[in-house]
Amino acid sequence: MTQAPADDRTPPDVSAIAGRLDRPVVLVGLMGTGKSTVGRRLATLLGTGFVDADEEIERAADRSVAEIFEEFGEAHFRDGERRVIARLIAERPGVIATGGGAFVDPDTRALILEQAVAVWLDCEIDTLVERTGRRDTRPLLRDGDPREILSALRDSRAPCYAEAHCRIMTDDAPHHATALKIIEALDAWL
Repeated sequence: MTQAPADDRTPPDVSAIAGRLDRPVVLVGLMGTGKSTVGRRLATLLGTGFVDADEEIERAADRSVAEIFEEFGEAHFRDGERRVIARLIAERPGVIATGGGAFVDPDTRALILEQAVAVWLDCEIDTLVERTGRRDTRPLLRDGDPREILSALRDSRAPCYAEAHCRIMTDDAPHHATALKIIEALDAWL
């Protein structure tokens, strides 16, 4: 696993790294780490497409992630999530942001590790609580203290996330700087 420092790469440097990528970059990590926001910025820097797996799941199911959880349960959601992520990887959009629990599923994790570059976006619990508190769209945070839930999720999921090819801390860095850190980590991984 690579933890890379940010740098001031020039666009030709980024283009050279993007040209060496032969598979999608899949962002994994807890809710609130910036997978979607940073993922969009990363895709722009790499000159490639971006897809949010949760948005694709919602489009395919014609209902929100929260509604799928409520109506069918987490196991049903994870099964559909795995199928959507497999399709997205096959379509090679460039950068894929996944839901927080996607990489915890052993089959989904194996698929991502074999066919993509997994990048774990991580940050401190205080940052996660602040970021996730901005919206009430997180089904797993609705029934308890968000700090306790996020801490328990982080503790239980960290061993799975640690299997990712690269790890990047996203705490207080601007999105552009975080995207550059990911590019540096990808360069080291390649």
